[in-house]
Amino acid sequence: MKHGHDDEPPRIVVRVDGFESSKAALRWAIHQAKLTGAVVDAVTAWQVPVSTGWIPVADTPDYQQDAFTVLAEAIAEMCTVDPDVQVCPRVVEGRAGQVLVDASEGADLLVVGSRGHGGLGEALLGSVGQYCVHHAHCPVLIIRGQPGQVARAA
Repeated sequence: MKHGHDDEPPRIVVRVDGFESSKAALRWAIHQAKLTGAVVDAVTAWQVPVSTGWIPVADTPDYQQDAFTVLAEAIAEMCTVDPDVQVCPRVVEGRAGQVLVDASEGADLLVVGSRGHGGLGEALLGSVGQYCVHHAHCPVLIIRGQPGQVARAA
């Protein structure tokens, strides 16, 4: 893997969104990092849904905290794959595609999970993956998920 500065290890950015395909992507990134000496940036994007409208402050969900929880749980589960690999959690506000493209700046690889939808839908790339393939600053690897597939740590 190429990397920008001689004193920095290679960097793999991976999207984590709580779905099994993203856990598979994180597991793959950790395995690849072990082989290449890379660090893994595990990125979760969040934003307030447009349809939220007016909600009393006391009832407003903490989207950032929810995103951090999803990321922390996925890292805890997948880091058993290889606990020696450095995984850096990043929770960023914004649209997932743009957050990942921004994170790909200076990275060696961007890994994104894609959920299978069955039939013809499986041939289509999700909107975030599609955006990343066209705009990322590094190569993009799409990890295909299967409906109902359970991510395993081993």
